Order: sequence, then C-alpha cells, then structure tokens
Amino acid sequence: MFILVMDSIKLFQSYLGKFTDITEAEFNKNLLPVIKVRRFGKKELLTKEGEVENYFNFIAKGLIRKYYVKGNHEINTQISMEGHLIVSQESFHSRLPSDYFIETIEPSTVVSITYDDLERVYASSHRMERLARLMITYAMVIKDRWQIQLVKMTPRERFLNFVTKNPELMQRVPQKYLASYLNIKPETFSRFKHLIRGHKRPAS
Repeated sequence: MFILVMDSIKLFQSYLGKFTDITEAEFNKNLLPVIKVRRFGKKELLTKEGEVENYFNFIAKGLIRKYYVKGNHEINTQISMEGHLIVSQESFHSRLPSDYFIETIEPSTVVSITYDDLERVYASSHRMERLARLMITYAMVIKDRWQIQLVKMTPRERFLNFVTKNPELMQRVPQKYLASYLNIKPETFSRFKHLIRGHKRPAS
C-alpha cells in the first residue's frame, strides 16, 4: 500500500514538472502535506451532481469519466486515464453545486487536493501561484480545442481523430461512453468501427 501511494505521488510530481521546474524541496514543503491518495472501485462516484466539488484530482491509475444527465441519457464530456486531471471545474472554482457526475470506469487511484488546501498552496508563493495559472490555462486550451472539434469536424472525422490519438481508450472504454463523448449516434459509431476494421484488414 505504501509503495502504491508513493508511486502515485511521484507520478503527480512528474506531471507538475510539465508546467514549471518545481524542486523536490518545494514539492515536499508545499504539496506533499496536503495530498490525499484515494482509491475507488469500478463504477464508484468521485463527485455527484448537486454537490460542491471539493477535490482536484490527478489520475495515477485507472479510467474515469465525467458526465451529466439529460432526460434518460448520460452525456459524457470527459474520459480520462492515467496521467490526466479530472475535476468538475465550474463547481470547484465557483463553489457552486456541480452539474456533473464523475465516475470510475475501472478501479482507480487518484491523487487529490481539497479546494481549501490548494488555495493555501497557491497563496504560499509566486511560483505556486504561477503553477496554478499554467495548469488552469492548459485545461482551458484543451477544453476549447475539443469544443472546436465538436463544431468543425464531421462525426467520421472526430472518430478517426480519436482512434488515431487514443487507440488504448478504444479497447478500455465501453462503446456507449465513447459514442456519447464523441457526440456520435451508437449505430454510427458501430459502423465506423467496422469500416476501420475493414480498412485495416490485409488484402487476400
């Protein structure tokens, strides 16, 4: 268990290194004391609609989705695996109830920091504040890039782009979740999968 916790924390520390050159001493002083390593089983909720999101989460192991409910349908807006962040952003930053559910697809381990603890970390130094700004900006860019794809790409283009960039998720994520995330009708998604298989099949 201790090894799992330390491995998860090291992965998170490495992730932060993408944004700023944070030293071991800075990490140990500012972040290590407030980190919580949380483990969830398959199809467990991290966040419920109507609750205020209190955790900033880095996925150290597993697969997690974010969705909202419209009528009888679950609309997936994020599907993320190891090495990515997942949080109900609007709720986390505004302190208002979340419109989203966050649920594991596989058993998952996340490195989490509460809102209050993160605010104290950001206030502790200019470098920590800069780290926060860079991470929030990165998340906004990724979100905007995905929104552009939904508007400008055809369903087929979105499917091909996703398959090319995320072959592992095609194997790990249930088809109904992927179809919802890509805003493609399930039957259309199935047809695209068959076309891709046919395209890859070697000639006899």
